[in-house]
This record gives sequence, structure tokens and C-alpha cells, in this order.
Amino acid sequence: MIIDCHCHAGLGDGLTGPWDTAAPLHNYLRRCAAAGIRRSVVFSAFHSDYAKANREVARLVASRRDRLYGFAFVHAGRDRGRVRAMVREAVQEHGFVGIKVHRHDARITREVCEAAREFHLPLLYDIAGEVSVCELLAQQYPDVDFIIPHLGSFADDWGAQLALIDHLVRHPNMHADTAGVRRFDLLEQALRRAGAHKLLFGSDGPWLHPAVELSKLRLLRLPAQDEALVLGGNFMRLIGRITAWPAGWRGGSAMPGR
Repeated sequence: MIIDCHCHAGLGDGLTGPWDTAAPLHNYLRRCAAAGIRRSVVFSAFHSDYAKANREVARLVASRRDRLYGFAFVHAGRDRGRVRAMVREAVQEHGFVGIKVHRHDARITREVCEAAREFHLPLLYDIAGEVSVCELLAQQYPDVDFIIPHLGSFADDWGAQLALIDHLVRHPNMHADTAGVRRFDLLEQALRRAGAHKLLFGSDGPWLHPAVELSKLRLLRLPAQDEALVLGGNFMRLIGRITAWPAGWRGGSAMPGR
């Protein structure tokens, strides 16, 4: 089963670009279906009120629970003091399976990491090229699984991406996704040095075409077992530790969305 672990959904409330305006899913889901991508992780576009935005994403997930997983987007600065409550609502009421934070909003904080630790959630943190923080995160929170999107830099900063590979190699809890990575040789190097268990397929949909992003993984010509890890197995392993179920799923044998 192919799982896209990086897709935005719903409405942002800015008007500076697609990333803070709108992330409609209809074309994206059609493209996924054509490419054989069965499920996707969705989280909000940039927003001034992530509590509100997460509830909108929750409605989308509830309408396609056979197709979508939700991550709670939080602003490490503006949401200070309420991060735990936001994450608890997202997990226990909406069945979300992870947290998303972006350096564009604010640098990650202990409050965010501790919420991920409490609810056993993977934490997708876009470091926007600020790779050095990965050393601190890995050491301070060895029991939290971090996913660094874009191999560390959507801006195609090859130096940052190369440095991130070192962190993938050295730290068991540090992972990366492949969304928007243009330097194919760095994807090959990440797999060769860190191993297939450290990378997750992502597309950065709906703005990047999921089939184009998937084709990069196919062109790596990985052994079938390694490809299965990158295309879905690693994601399922990272969300397998979640214990705080929504009331409707408590006692069930399957996680929301399976």
C-alpha cells in the first residue's frame, strides 16, 4: 500500500501564495488514484488559527477515513500554552496520528516535543534548512520520532540536505521525507548511507504532482522490500505506537483509517 505522508488540505487564511490560501484535494486525489497511491497524510495550509484549521482538516478526514490520515498543525510560538490541548483534541476526538510544525511559523519548542512524546506521535518538523537543531532534538527527545520533510530543505539547499543525511545515519529517531527533493543523487546517498527504514515517501500535494514525486522513488530501483518501507511501511511503523484513541475507536483492533 502506497502512502503519501505529506499533503496539505483545506483553507489557509493568508493571500500571499497557495501555501497560505487554499489546498483543494479533488485534483490531487484523482492524481493519486491514477498513480496507485492509496492513502495520504493531510494537514492544514498555513493559518492564523491552527485550532480552527485542524478542525477543518478533521472534517475532511472524517469524510474520507478510508483514504486520509490527519496530522495536527501547531504554531510553536503563537500556540504556546495550548499545544497539549490542541494535540489531545486532534488525537482523541479526531483520530489524528501525528503533529506538523514549520520553522516558517516559529522554531520548535519543548512544549511541542513533549506533546509528541506524551501521545506517542511522530513529529513532522519542517526545519527550512536549519539542520543543526536536529542534533538537539535527537538527543533531548530520543523517544520521539522526527520526520524532516524535503530532506531538510524545500529551497534545494544541497548543503542542508547533505548535512541532514549525517543526522539520519547517526540518530535512530531521525527520519526524512522525499517531498520536493530535486537532487536525485542525494536521495540515493540517503538510502545508501542511512537505509530505507529512514525515508518516507511524500509529495507536498496538492501543489506538487504525486505521480511525479512517486516516479523519483520508482527510479531508485530499490529492492522490493526496501521500496515497500519507503512507500508506506515506515509510516505505518511510526504511527503504530499511538495509544490515545478517539472514543469511537477505543477497544478496536485497528487504527483510524486502516
